[in-house]
Amino acid sequence: MDNPKVRVRRTNKYGKGVFAIADIRKGEVVAEFDGRFYDDSFDAWTDELREHTVQCGPTRWRDSVGVARLLNHSCEPNCGIKRLFRVVAMRDIAKGEEITWDYEMTERSSWWRMKCRCGAAGCRKVIGSYSRMPARVRRKYAGYISSWLLRGPRATPRRTATTRARRQGRRPPRSSP
Repeated sequence: MDNPKVRVRRTNKYGKGVFAIADIRKGEVVAEFDGRFYDDSFDAWTDELREHTVQCGPTRWRDSVGVARLLNHSCEPNCGIKRLFRVVAMRDIAKGEEITWDYEMTERSSWWRMKCRCGAAGCRKVIGSYSRMPARVRRKYAGYISSWLLRGPRATPRRTATTRARRQGRRPPRSSP
């Protein structure tokens, strides 16, 4: 699902990119990864597929049949990921702006790395796994990180009443029978 307010154009840095042709409001869906699923047993991986799919599980990736696969990375993006596949505006985006998102919002790969050329003041220089994302950046992106990264045993732990109590040196609350 591509938002009708975006178009693919050439960029000065990366080749193709996606740009707003009308103002986009915070919370609007810009694009979606809505294509074929792949897993690590897929034998025909190509560089093009590796560069344009989004990770959605420990051994699972999804492509897009639309503009989502052409969205460029930025360390200061204007979009983020909702649920697993929706690219959503994190702030108002003005007509003419390039649509970007932070690739670490979906990735937990031990092998994928990318040299960043975004040019943002806060550029992290190398992009890879969500585990590399600094805590301050995670806080800034709260609500815009792929849901698969936030659940499960290897996800960032949630601070429950029990973990808060233990961190403060108190006894955890009793659980109900």
